[in-house]
Amino acid sequence: MRLNLKNPLLFFDLETTGINIVKDRIIEISYVKVSPNGKEESRTFRVNPGMPIPPESTAIHGITDEDVKDCPTFKEIAKTLAKQIEGCDLAGYNSNRFDIPMLAEEFLRAGVDIDLNRRKFIDVQTIFHKMEQRTLSAAYKFYCDKDLENAHTAEADTRATYEVLQAQLDRYPALKNDVGFLSQFSSYSNNVDFAGRMVYNDKGEEVINFGKYKGRLAAEVLKADPGYYSWIMNGDFPLNTKKMFTEIRLRGFRSK
Repeated sequence: MRLNLKNPLLFFDLETTGINIVKDRIIEISYVKVSPNGKEESRTFRVNPGMPIPPESTAIHGITDEDVKDCPTFKEIAKTLAKQIEGCDLAGYNSNRFDIPMLAEEFLRAGVDIDLNRRKFIDVQTIFHKMEQRTLSAAYKFYCDKDLENAHTAEADTRATYEVLQAQLDRYPALKNDVGFLSQFSSYSNNVDFAGRMVYNDKGEEVINFGKYKGRLAAEVLKADPGYYSWIMNGDFPLNTKKMFTEIRLRGFRSK
């Protein structure tokens, strides 16, 4: 089924040095950009992460230090990539929990201001797990009746994710061919930051979602315990999480 789009939808996948959003880095990013008129544009970037690629990561995606030693850093491609993403909604496989938080971190580290919070996100894995409970390779076989060759390469996984979403729309009448619906359907949570350290309550207020202040309004905690903000800023938290806490803190100053 052809996707019903109001904005371009960018399917993407990352290969990384590991799964720690704060400490690990992107080494490959591939995307398929689908326009509302159905036109497709694809591209793959290899990235020098500026750190060794652990053998256990290479065993999964096959990318070695030698493969990326002469590649640009993420900072060197960040502005070009941001232009490609501008105005697009985003889709991926397990993207809400990993790829989007990782991408947001890399943009922040590179000093490129791109507001991903304004975009809609479709996580094809979430749709799949709600409907069938299997992996991407199984999803590709189940929905598309094809074997996923070159699995765990960004390009193959990106293309497979795109095809699976189209097949899901064909298979399930309950799924609306609408990015807003699919974004909401494939979201497990109402996160303020991509890592889920804060979530919105039913009034749209930011609530801390971890530690001793879990369940408390972030604005109230920042006001009552000024040292908490410093602890967040100096802690091992994602840059996106720190950014969201900073925005709440600044909003408190402006309301005085």
